[in-house]
Amino acid sequence: MSASAPAVEAAPDPEHVEILAGTFRLLGDPTRLRVLLTCLDGPVPVGEIARRTGASQPLVSHHLRLLRGARLVRGERRQRQVFYATADAHVRDMLVDMLAHADEPEDEVPRG
Repeated sequence: MSASAPAVEAAPDPEHVEILAGTFRLLGDPTRLRVLLTCLDGPVPVGEIARRTGASQPLVSHHLRLLRGARLVRGERRQRQVFYATADAHVRDMLVDMLAHADEPEDEVPRG
């Protein structure tokens, strides 16, 4: 564990565990995950997210609504467009760390 990582309680709050499980279920959809990853470069307008992900604009809007509800993205209205970005540094760091983890060669992953 890194020096800056918070200690995990012996028995995490059951409500927090449910929230995390729901978040991971939400991220289990590849299109939704691509939408969220596109927001790492945010703020990005919906049309650009659709273009980058190859998904339709209505589908992207649907996924963004779910991601907003889970507090994973935030939207900022600029005139007639809404621009989306990851909600905060926690979400951004988790995604960046998981991308780095996925990129590690299998032989570098410690066996427990």
